[in-house]
Amino acid sequence: MRGHSDPRFPMFFALDVEALIRADHPLRPIKARVDEELARLDAVFEAAYSDTGRPGVPPEVLLKAMLLQALYSIRSERQLVERLTTDLLFRWFCDLDPAQEVFDHSAFTHNRERLAGHGVIGAFFDGVVRRAMEAGLTSDEHFTVDGTLIQSHASLKSLKPKAAQSSASDRQDGDGATGAEAGSGPASRNPSVDFHGQKRSNATHASTTAPQARLCRKGAGQPALLGHSGHALMENRNGLLLAVAVDAAEGQAERRQALAMLDEVYEKYQQVPTSLGADKGYASGEFLGDLVGRVVRPHVALPQGSIKGQSEEHQRRRMRRRRMKTLGYAISQRRRKMIEEAFGWMKTVAGLARTKLVGRWKLKLQMQVAAAAYNLVRLRSLATA
Repeated sequence: MRGHSDPRFPMFFALDVEALIRADHPLRPIKARVDEELARLDAVFEAAYSDTGRPGVPPEVLLKAMLLQALYSIRSERQLVERLTTDLLFRWFCDLDPAQEVFDHSAFTHNRERLAGHGVIGAFFDGVVRRAMEAGLTSDEHFTVDGTLIQSHASLKSLKPKAAQSSASDRQDGDGATGAEAGSGPASRNPSVDFHGQKRSNATHASTTAPQARLCRKGAGQPALLGHSGHALMENRNGLLLAVAVDAAEGQAERRQALAMLDEVYEKYQQVPTSLGADKGYASGEFLGDLVGRVVRPHVALPQGSIKGQSEEHQRRRMRRRRMKTLGYAISQRRRKMIEEAFGWMKTVAGLARTKLVGRWKLKLQMQVAAAAYNLVRLRSLATA
């Protein structure tokens, strides 16, 4: 017998949202860990908000929504709020009543500075890492460090000479187009700009829409794009991220942030690794000496010939060459490839391939959320393995 739909909806519904989410849904173990960690951060939340005034959007809800944005590849905060409005799964994860009106997308903008100033997102990421350590899922002996380029959302057309005047005549003389170059027709929102014959560099040019973004390229023959450098420190047992950082896209950033993240992990968790794996981009004599000074054995891929930054310490150089032939070095170089999986997930799934945020402090928050989401997914997989 054919069934017929009834277009008349009842006036009232009785829903058990918990029963609608299947028992084996992958978000269930993630939500349980997130709720435990947010309960631990209650004192941090209290310090971040005033005791007077109108109640704002709970920080727990904002943080859970940010995790959903990373986990489900949601491209914008507007679309995230739309999903919260229409998706019962998202409402369940964020502890929102099905009949409750969802907050405006501008709540993320209004609260982002508060969350950064009180270290809320950083404390949440640290808590996820600490729980993994307490469960014995991390190595305290062998770490890996690496960096990646994160493209800015700014266009190359926003590059202007730093000493350029702001007058329209200067902009029309080759520093950029005003949208009416041909002298006829209305101004265009996306004018054509001819950079032929201009030499642009970070020393002479800066973006007007993303001033902290720098021209960078992934390799020889690749186009130069505006971006930032992202960095991560990983333990080698299960590939969990222990620290992340954001810096300028320049040559010294990788080595500088590697040492800073090692110091950060020591201050927070009192851990000093036995070895640190890295690619040949970290093969600097000064950096290797800093690792030895921290009693960390460098498992760094060394290029042929001399090492930049070294004096004539031939005995030390031969020692480093011999280290590359050991079994520990071979294992470390094989395990360090897992950090590429983390970067790949954060870029393709969590939206870090090209950030829409302007400012490195905002990008660091986004990277901390992405790293926390990645660790939570890894912890769920390890628990079911």
